[in-house]
Amino acid sequence: MKIHHVSEKPSILNKFLAEIRDREIQKDSLRFRTNIERMGEIISYELSKTLNYKPEKIQTPLGVKQMEVLDDKVVLASILRAGLPLHMGVLHIFDNAENAFISAYRKHREESNDFEIQIDYIASPSIEGKVLVLVDPMLATGKSLIGVYKKITELGNPKAVHIISLIGSKEGIDYVREHMPENAHLWIADFDSHLNEKGYIIPGLGDAGDLAYGKKL
Repeated sequence: MKIHHVSEKPSILNKFLAEIRDREIQKDSLRFRTNIERMGEIISYELSKTLNYKPEKIQTPLGVKQMEVLDDKVVLASILRAGLPLHMGVLHIFDNAENAFISAYRKHREESNDFEIQIDYIASPSIEGKVLVLVDPMLATGKSLIGVYKKITELGNPKAVHIISLIGSKEGIDYVREHMPENAHLWIADFDSHLNEKGYIIPGLGDAGDLAYGKKL
């Protein structure tokens, strides 16, 4: 798997990344969601440079101009609910993409930090021969992402697989690399060092779903 560390070369992305980590700025959930959308747009632009394009003649009011336009069919697949703001940012760029949504969550064993990934719902088009873009803001253990990848690829064989994420732990990235095809691409804003005993990224940013949409029971 090829890894693209997007914030490695400083850009305006780093400002938005700093703000979604800042515990004071996080109190504004609208700003938190908007910053994630912005990051999705920036990372998607970088990803778009690797896709396939074709020449097309465009009729303007004054003449004809040949342009290179996107030739790949793209499917965006996001994990509910934390993935929604990032999904919207990616969709702003790939606005003709088809969309898939999957419910995946950690099902903890009683009185234990151990968990398994539970997938209860999936709504997706066929991904056969298309570019599959998996959208997951936090790569903690990586198990949710791989569970979703295995489930959605039951619906077809994609021509290419890209992952868009914001923050990942070394452990999670290693797990994803181990279970994804060699030609897959991971586009990630930043890396963090480790997970705590509950499987959350340190220093991370907390629970992205709760920060975006409010605490759950």
